[in-house]
Amino acid sequence: MRNCCLGVYGNSSISGARPTGMSDTLRRPIRKAVFPVAGLGTRFLPATKAIPKEMLPIIDRPLIQYAVDEAREAGIEQMIFVTGRGKTALIDHFDMAFELETTLRDRAKDMSILEPTRLQPGNLVTVRQQVPQGLGHAIWCARAIVGDEPFAIFLPDELMIGSPGCMKQMVEAYNEVGGNIISVLEVPHEDVSSYGVIAPGKAHGALTEVTGLVEKPRVEDAPSNLIISGRYILQPQVMRVLEGQEKGAGGEIQLTDAMARMIGEQPFHALTFDGRRFDCGSKTGFVEATLAMALERPDMAEDVRAAARRLLG
Repeated sequence: MRNCCLGVYGNSSISGARPTGMSDTLRRPIRKAVFPVAGLGTRFLPATKAIPKEMLPIIDRPLIQYAVDEAREAGIEQMIFVTGRGKTALIDHFDMAFELETTLRDRAKDMSILEPTRLQPGNLVTVRQQVPQGLGHAIWCARAIVGDEPFAIFLPDELMIGSPGCMKQMVEAYNEVGGNIISVLEVPHEDVSSYGVIAPGKAHGALTEVTGLVEKPRVEDAPSNLIISGRYILQPQVMRVLEGQEKGAGGEIQLTDAMARMIGEQPFHALTFDGRRFDCGSKTGFVEATLAMALERPDMAEDVRAAARRLLG
């Protein structure tokens, strides 16, 4: 039996005008973002035995930094980290480092390199997910901090590169249509069983109505080849759905299943991201992201191309 809840899409439009009957409460600004970072990173052992996988660097910035930078570009103010044991390095990364900063200052080194690691006091909040029970459960752990506001979700091991960034594209779309928005990308149909997949309705430019969602369907059962790609804007009602959500695929509480239950109750759209996605949760994706980012760096690109030519012989 498939772990999905297909819904009928509610009464809304996907043009720039406000969907008919949509409440102003579904268009409130996105000020908060949840980062589920409690995972064990088992695919990268032994590297992640003592270091969170979100601290693994792509060149010289950890994955979590890319995600936080993307959030700030989109105007998000408060970062909510859902953490687990052994994840304090994530918090330390955005803290003051007095010894390091004093040493750099005394040696007349460039201090601007540390600017992205500084958040305004009070803008980083953490909560523990004591038991790993899936993405939906991790998001639910942040319910008290999210409160009654719409919020964004970032999966940091999905590196999204675009100009503007993925979340800024999503916020701009949200400001037009409100409700719930998920980022999607088109993949080869034979790959859909590894992802959450949307059942699409009407499309208008980069926006598509979402009429249903399914988590990791069989290829022959997939309603499309548009996969959910690690960025979400959701209304706070999803927390109440997650409260009673049963376990789904993999024996975990799936966020996809909870979102599916909201379809038909609130406007729900997918935005096709204009940019590139790297699955840094896999070793191959991590290497690909590192190479791609290096080739875009003026201080590295030429040397990296030369090294690649040597290796490929």
